[in-house]
Amino acid sequence: MKNVISLKDLEQMVRNGQSLNNLPADSIITPSAREFLQDREMNPGASAAVATAAPTGKPTPPSKPLNSKSSKAELEAFFASPYAHSLKEQICEMGHRLWKRAYVDGNGGNMAIRVGEDIAICTPTLVSKGSLKPEDMCLVDFEGNQLCGTKKRTSEILMHLQMMKRQPKAVATCHCHPPYATAFAVVGEAPPTCMLPEYEVFCAVGVAPYRTPGSADMGKLVAELTDQYNTILMANHGVVTWSHNNIEEAYWRMEIIEAYCRTIVVAGQLGKPIKTFTGPQMKDLLNIKQSLGFVDPRYSMKECELCDSGEWRPGTSCQVQGNPENAVGYDAEAEKAVQAITDQILAQMKA
Repeated sequence: MKNVISLKDLEQMVRNGQSLNNLPADSIITPSAREFLQDREMNPGASAAVATAAPTGKPTPPSKPLNSKSSKAELEAFFASPYAHSLKEQICEMGHRLWKRAYVDGNGGNMAIRVGEDIAICTPTLVSKGSLKPEDMCLVDFEGNQLCGTKKRTSEILMHLQMMKRQPKAVATCHCHPPYATAFAVVGEAPPTCMLPEYEVFCAVGVAPYRTPGSADMGKLVAELTDQYNTILMANHGVVTWSHNNIEEAYWRMEIIEAYCRTIVVAGQLGKPIKTFTGPQMKDLLNIKQSLGFVDPRYSMKECELCDSGEWRPGTSCQVQGNPENAVGYDAEAEKAVQAITDQILAQMKA
């Protein structure tokens, strides 16, 4: 039986340092593998740019930083390198977790990892995250142009790229549709705060208005929130997160916000008042969060302002310390009138 050589086989040979010049003469070469061989014949120097494994066996990034202006040979060699392969495997692993947790359905969801000044590895379109394979991945520039990969890049890549453009710290992005968190996105409301420490430390949640998925306008509105939020509810759509560390941390935020949203929905059905953190307790959590390098718009707030959850319960306001007459907007005559009316109402109730 004749051997069938696929693109995956050739990429593995490159990673192992094997020559591609001595393939069995009677082998059946798939179209994508044949195209790969032809490209390498046209760019014989490509193999020299392949990243090598470190002595420990852990793949290392290329010594020469890459960008969209790098040669085709350099980009293809990088895309077939052990380092790029390890990132592809990480994306696949996160995709499988998303699918197993029912955070995605059909071919929904997408992810990206920044791998150069203006290039990123991303998931393909029309592929279930439950069946992702490393050879499915794509390499794109920050304008959305596909540079490498046999499958077409995700249709929502512009959002990921605009997030990375706007937020230089963003190394990885993850988008999916976890049901409970997406329910909050459907009503256009960020979850109430000050209830669980993991949520407060790892997530800072903003809400972006709805725009057509995949459009530049949608990406722009989401990207504008990345300065202050690392977890963004996309109205009537889903959730997208970013991390300054790795794709797994971006995925963790999906687990955390989904568990949090589910917990508070259940807690609201128990018929008991929901207990929240005090201002000092919340400040302690924000100090931890800031030490980890995570963004949050509440760092400059006073303790008494930290647990205002809008429609979920009455908002808090800082109490004036000392003489109330020193408060901005204080009106002595108005206060007397309010007190007089209150006294009359109480007197009528007692009569």
